[in-house]
Parts: sequence; structure tokens; C-alpha cells
Amino acid sequence: MSADSNRLNLLQRHACAVCGALLVFLPAAHVCAQDGDTSDGDPLPVFQADYGGVGLLETPTARMAPVGTFSFTYSEVEPYTHYAFSFQPFEWMEAGFRYTQIENRLYGRSIAGNRDYLDKGVDLKLSLVDEGAYMPRLAVGFRDFGGTGLFGSEYLAANKRWYDFDFSLGVGWGYLGSRGDFSNPVGIVADRYKERINEDTGQGGDFNLKQLFSGRPSVFGGIAYHTPFEPLTLQVEYEGNDYKSEPLDNPQDQDSPINIGARLKVNDNLTLSAAWERGNTAMLGATLSVNLATLKQPKNDPAPVAVGEPGAAREQGEGWDEAAQQLSANAGIATRRISRDGNALVVEGSPNRYRNTAEAELRANRILHNFADTDIDQFRYRWVERGIVAREDILPRDPLPAEPFIVEPSSVFSDQDYRYGVAAVAASAKRAAREDEQTLYEDFGDVFSWRFTPGLRQNYGGPDGYLYQILAKLDTQLKTDEHGWFSGTLGYTLLDNFDNFDYIADSDLPRVRTYVANYLDETELGVYNLQYTRTARLADNWFGMAYAGYLEQMYAGAGGEVMYRPFNSDVAFGIDANWVRQRDFDTQFGLRDYETWVGNATAYIDTGFKDVLAKISVGRYLAKDIGTTLDFSRRFESGVRLGAFATFTDAGDDYGEGGFDKGIYLSMPLDLFFNKSSRSYASVGWQPLTRDGGAQLARRYSLYGLTDMRAIDDYWESYEDVRR
Repeated sequence: MSADSNRLNLLQRHACAVCGALLVFLPAAHVCAQDGDTSDGDPLPVFQADYGGVGLLETPTARMAPVGTFSFTYSEVEPYTHYAFSFQPFEWMEAGFRYTQIENRLYGRSIAGNRDYLDKGVDLKLSLVDEGAYMPRLAVGFRDFGGTGLFGSEYLAANKRWYDFDFSLGVGWGYLGSRGDFSNPVGIVADRYKERINEDTGQGGDFNLKQLFSGRPSVFGGIAYHTPFEPLTLQVEYEGNDYKSEPLDNPQDQDSPINIGARLKVNDNLTLSAAWERGNTAMLGATLSVNLATLKQPKNDPAPVAVGEPGAAREQGEGWDEAAQQLSANAGIATRRISRDGNALVVEGSPNRYRNTAEAELRANRILHNFADTDIDQFRYRWVERGIVAREDILPRDPLPAEPFIVEPSSVFSDQDYRYGVAAVAASAKRAAREDEQTLYEDFGDVFSWRFTPGLRQNYGGPDGYLYQILAKLDTQLKTDEHGWFSGTLGYTLLDNFDNFDYIADSDLPRVRTYVANYLDETELGVYNLQYTRTARLADNWFGMAYAGYLEQMYAGAGGEVMYRPFNSDVAFGIDANWVRQRDFDTQFGLRDYETWVGNATAYIDTGFKDVLAKISVGRYLAKDIGTTLDFSRRFESGVRLGAFATFTDAGDDYGEGGFDKGIYLSMPLDLFFNKSSRSYASVGWQPLTRDGGAQLARRYSLYGLTDMRAIDDYWESYEDVRR
């Protein structure tokens, strides 16, 4: 057996020993608590700790929030003010990021004047064992392991419920265990674990792997008591930090390692916190939480149309233009064409209201039933996006069909899924089918369209503090034909504070993104986008797109994309290539000297695990660096998608502060906030820093998005929901 294997076995045995030791200190009880599922009734509430993440006050616990929970926590305990964001993407994983303002330390007078120091950190917690009748819940966690490491910690924690009491006990290394209660048992594996060396983390951003579980650890733990007064929970904890080795040479007096506090749950979304910590310092805080997985808004959509006799509407003199209007107003289908193909009625268009296409189709069935001749026994819905035919769905005439319609194979369809009655239409077959069909209605739609929208751009985490820009945006579109269109976005700055912008970080790479504040500062009325785009279906399962113009605020140029996406496949592949040139800071029509070409080869993989989509890209970035981007996101039942990405390139040390490009993003259906259905989404993203390495071109359209309806996803589950 190798030396590495021996060390691994020792480490595994030691981890088990530590977990076993934790059990000794926890009360044995037959009453168990699994977060969200308890044997004795309702689960106990969980709360965000001072630093974010589920915990007591200063210390974390093994508990997890319900899946889909997003929390923002503000807490102030002198000299620290924490702004923490926490996410629960899976039952077994908690992740978050945090800003910590240190009021008695400065960023540096040369770059930020008298502004307080602001630290950035990334946290992670993983559940190891669920709670049972005698077994506590176990978890391992990492605090500030993806930031500067000033508050870097690792811990093992255990929790056990006894009626309305929740007991926690843990062992912490680093900041959480700075008191150093005992020598490190992990030192058996290697001598380097015996002492914790506060290595120079540079300018932050790298994962501090060498420090993990090193140095003398300390014990921490506590009790949470859920009182008979339902909104109130009381907490007491014993922490393993003695505050003598605080970051930035900033020791704090500690009269007692015992902290006491209270949580008042005002409602499902707001919790207020107060505590007495270190035996001499007050803590005040608040947490806003929302469960992204269960978000839902009652809808006040129009009722489905009443079902009459077959063809009754046409007998009363209503034409197919009236049918198209009803399809738009009631079924949410922007109808381009209605045609007859033998005993089938074909509706060609795109859904523009209901996220659930089954709802659009079943509503449309009732409308078409009222208009179609009696010999029509099948309705087909040909879904088209920007000229690309994605698929056809085939339903029987029955206004409320009991089950999906099964059709026989024919020359019209290829790659047909007969079990589901959903078909991928071949390009050549689609054209032939159109020629054979009898057109009853056709409308190209509005050639020109426009809308006003608000916009917000912001930057936080640098020496200049919080920077923002509030915009009024005018989005326009001019269609040239079915496959081509001009798009443009004009933005006017209503309010900003970029007069506070002074600091520009050093960069050894071409400044492809770090001029962002120059653009925001010098742009009052800007042309944020002005381009021409064309799409094409190149062959069965192959799609193409080309574009040219002012592609985004910082770059103009031309490019194209080709994608292979089989119908209802878990995998798709795309390649894009672009030549771009940097734009002037005023976001008008002038160009700067810097130019380059960028492109990526991307694999899109529906993992089949918890609705997780993986995107893996390899290519060339704006600063001429070469590397790969890993992007993982989960879509919840509510339609919300939560994701994270990281980009690693050959920029190396030239990248500077942050180490590598990374971020978190959230995409939310707008109809979660309104009582009318909508297919529109709002997106927000967070990156700890804006740097030049790993910077991608912000393309307005992607073929993966335009061909989204190639995937049927949970169509039939939705179908049954609508029928009920």
C-alpha cells in the first residue's frame, strides 16, 4: 500500500473518531429532527448565523435550510458588519458569499481614503449524515475558503434535537478554533497539519487548500430553544475563538466565550436577531429569506373559452383571423399561420404567455374545436422561435384530451416520439409539409416593435464602495423576414453615483473589462446594442446564427454560432466565433484601437440529477487568454434557476486580485411576482470582482436559448396538472 493510501486511511479513521467523539457529548434521544421532516411534528426553525449560513450566532451548525432557500443576512457586532448571502441548492449543500466591513481598519488611504476595509469570502457546507433516532446530523463546512482567507475556517458539526431543544457540538480549525484547545489529531497524517500557517493569500480569490484542517482546533457548540411563543427562539453558544488573533492585527477583548441571543421570526420572510457576544458586545441583525423552489403566485388569467358545437364559430360568421386573435388573447400563442393538412389543423407560432406549453395547447384546443370543420380530428402545434421550427405537438380534437395522442409514423415527421405525441420536424419535411398544407390564415406579425424598461447596473466590493447606475432603456426590433431582424437598445442614465469612482486596479492583461467604470461614468445616453441577426436550420438537429453590429456596451464586431441539438436530447454542442473591437467610453459609435477574436466550444449537458444543467466551455477570451468555463445551475419547480460558474485560463498570476473569474446568477420567471402569466424572465448576477482574465463577450442571443423548445422537459407532468 502506498504512503498516500496510508495517509488517506489514517485521515478517514481520524474523521470517524472525531465524529464519534461528538456523539458522546450529545444527548441520546428517541426524538429526531431532520431539517424539514421530524418524527414528533413540525420541524424546528433554522436561522442564519452572524456570518451567514445556518447556525447559532458566531458558530455554524450541521443544520440545513429547506431546499431552495435564499437568505440575505445583515449583522453588526463591533468592529464587524456582515452582509451575507446564502443559498440552499440541494438538501446536502449550503453555499454563500459574504462581505465583512471592518470599521477600525482602512482599505488604504492611497486607494480609498478613509473608507473602511471590506473583506470578501465564499462559504460552503456539506451534509454528511442525516439525523436518526440515535444518530445526530453531521456536516463538514468551510468558511472563507474562496476569498482572502482572513476568516478562513473548517469545521465538523453535529446536531441532535430533543423536543423543542436543538443541541449542536463541533470542532473548528482556523478562525473558529483560534483558541487552540488541543493539538491537531490530523497531524497524525502529516506534520504540516500540526501548525496553521497563515500563508499569504495574495490578493484573494484562490481556494486556500493548504490550510484546510491545519493548526490547533477548538470545541464549539450550543443550544437553541424554540419557546412556546411561536415566533421566538432563544440561543446560547460556546465559541472556540478567543479573539486574540483577529485578522489585520485587530485583537478584540473577550470577557466570556459564551454568547446568548434571541431570534424573532416576524413572518416567513423576516427574522430579527439580537445577542450579547464576547461577554461585552451587542449584536443586532436581520435576515430576509425566501424559498425559491416553492415560489408561486395565484393567477388571474382569462378563463378558457367555452366549448361549443364543432365549427359553430365559423357558422356564425367568425373567420380564421378571429381564431388567431383568440389564440393570442386566451391561449397565449402568437399565431403566424393556421393551415389544414388532411384531417389535421396546424397552428404555427410561438407561445408568449404561459410558461407551461401544455396549458397553451389545451386552451387552444377549445378555441380550434369551435372553429374547425367536423372532419378535423387532430390539432398540431408547430412551435417556431426566430424562424427556427423547434418541434410539433400533436393532440386529438377533444377539447380536454384524456391522454396524449399517438400518431402513426409518416413522411412528415422525423425523430418522432410516438409515446408522447411530440415530434421533431425535419427541415426538409417541414418545408414539404408547408407546401402541401392549405393556408387558412397567415400574418407575419408586427414588423417593428418597441418597449421601455428600467435598468440597474451596480458594483460593490471594491475600495469605492457601492456604485450604481439607474437607466431608462428603449428596446426596439425591426424584422426583415422570418429569419432576420435588427435589434437595438438605447439607454439613458437617470441617476448614478460614479462620481465616487476613483480606483482602477492594476492589470497585466489588456483592459477588456476593468474599464467598466469609465463606460458607466462617461455614458449618459448610450447605444447599448445595435445589431442585425439571422438564424437558419442547417439540417436535421443542426442550427446556425450570424450577427454583426454593436454587440454590447463595450464591444462591436461580427460573429456566428453553430449548434447541434437533437430533439429531446440530454446533450447539445455549440461553437461560436467572433471578431470584436473595443468601443469608446461614451457608448456611442466610436471605436478604440483594441481588437481581438474570441470563441468557445460548449457542451450543454442535462445531467438528469435534480434538474441540474452543466455547461462546459473551452475557448479564447477577450484578453486573448485561453481556458475553460464550468457552469452548473439547478432549475427548481417554480421555474427559478440558480447557478454558479468559474473560469480558469492561462492568465495565471497576470489575472491579479481574485485569482480567477467566478460568479453566481439567478434567473426568475416574472410571473412569480404578478397575477398574470408570463414567459418573461429577470436575471441578476454577482461577481466578487470585475477583472480582465476569463472575460467573455456578452452576446445578446444564443442558439441554446432560441432552441429551448427542443427539450420537452416536464411537459407531460404539466399536461396532467393543467387537465386537473
